[in-house]
Amino acid sequence: MERHDISELKEDAKLIRADIIRMVEASGSGHPGGSLSSADIMATLFFNEMRHDPKNPEWPDRDRFILSKGHCTPVLYATLARAGYIPKEEIYTFRKLKSRLQGHPGKEELPLLEASTGSLGQGLSVSVGMALAAKLDKRPISVYCLMGDGEQQEGMVWEAAMSASHFKLDNLCAIVDVNKMQLSGTTEQVMNIEPLAKKYKAFGWRVIRVNGHRIKSLLWAFRFFKWCRGWNKPVVILADTIKGKGVGFMEGRVEWHGQAPNKQEALLALKDILGDTGG
Repeated sequence: MERHDISELKEDAKLIRADIIRMVEASGSGHPGGSLSSADIMATLFFNEMRHDPKNPEWPDRDRFILSKGHCTPVLYATLARAGYIPKEEIYTFRKLKSRLQGHPGKEELPLLEASTGSLGQGLSVSVGMALAAKLDKRPISVYCLMGDGEQQEGMVWEAAMSASHFKLDNLCAIVDVNKMQLSGTTEQVMNIEPLAKKYKAFGWRVIRVNGHRIKSLLWAFRFFKWCRGWNKPVVILADTIKGKGVGFMEGRVEWHGQAPNKQEALLALKDILGDTGG
């Protein structure tokens, strides 16, 4: 795809956020909080960083993306729609009977996905397998895996992290959406994951920590990943974000982890995101 500049990426993220609200309100269920917090990451990935082609989704040398925090499908589907992989109007079928857009990513329903995910911790293991296969096949593929910070409490993440370092997977980039909240409270309350940077470094990864809502910082982080190719270490980007980013009454509120807005709340949210033209 043609690479978008910073102003275009900001607009992409804004429109992705608006569609997150629309689809979750239409279905009456879903996970808006962590979807909104990762919109800037997804916009930067799909419209600047990744090599992919919506007209040829099975292109063998495409980069791979895995949504390991699989409950945050609203941000994935909104991004796919904006990129041209699925029709825009299809987002309104989200979580409905016989829809391709289920609450967790399902490859059987939507074959253009790289994998079915949702059981937290599995996405990084899948990504390690894909990155290792690309190395063995000598393909110029990068593998990107978006995880949640609560997901770092899963033991499987650290088994995968150890494997990635052991196999020198410098074509693997993990991104952690560090919004500091999960279903039942803050990550600090539920099970503290910090110091996360030191943990990944101890597991043999190169680590960079950035503001996950500052497009310029995200672009620099992904450039750092490209610079690290050939250094035989995977890269993890710790992106500090705000749960519910872009919607005033959702920001930093744990109850919006998995709660859908009603119609009135959705209209207020769209006004926050889009300004007076929202609705």
